[in-house]
Amino acid sequence: MSLSQPSLPILPDIIPPQPSLAPTFGRPVHYSGYEREGQDFYATPAWVTEALLHHVHLRGPVWEPCCGDGAMSTVLAEHGHQVVSTDLMQRGFGTPGVDFLQCRDVPGQCRSIVTNPPYGDSGSHAGQSRSPTAMRTFLSHALMLTASVQGQLALLVRLQWIAGRRVAEIMSAAPFATVIVLTQRIRWFDMGEKTNAGQHHHAWVVFDHAHPPGQPPAMLYA
Repeated sequence: MSLSQPSLPILPDIIPPQPSLAPTFGRPVHYSGYEREGQDFYATPAWVTEALLHHVHLRGPVWEPCCGDGAMSTVLAEHGHQVVSTDLMQRGFGTPGVDFLQCRDVPGQCRSIVTNPPYGDSGSHAGQSRSPTAMRTFLSHALMLTASVQGQLALLVRLQWIAGRRVAEIMSAAPFATVIVLTQRIRWFDMGEKTNAGQHHHAWVVFDHAHPPGQPPAMLYA
């Protein structure tokens, strides 16, 4: 997807959290053995976002550009943050039709981007790349946007993704401030007693353009 296209219209400064509706689209996770939800939608459990907020102080209003049904946005708002919630698809929450990779500016007064990027084993949008290249493109674009406001970026990723050589090159050149390893595996849906433990470990990778140059990132556990 080209990063050279013109910017989208400026969004309202602050979009307050809205009531969640039944999701119809979403982000991918690894095959679990269960019948998959439509378009691979799995909302991020509240404790995952709370683990980030326990360790990282976010500056200014927060942009959640892949808001889905508002799972992350709601937790951020409950912790006192003003949140701009957008998504490419219509999922009953936030502002739909906003393609993050075509955005040239951070909306409103936002100084932080927090999201679970919609890339993985399968595409969540028609025509979306399923390769690690898509995730690296997302990371590079997000870093460019946060650099423009000297802000922060927090992405929820699989822990093993950090070990990729090309990913390491991007992260090493960026203001990589913190990695928060989740010691509990994420269960993306609840089927009662039939629910299996998650198959992957995840982590928050946090970039901060106020991070002192040359200072290594902190490794924390949650």
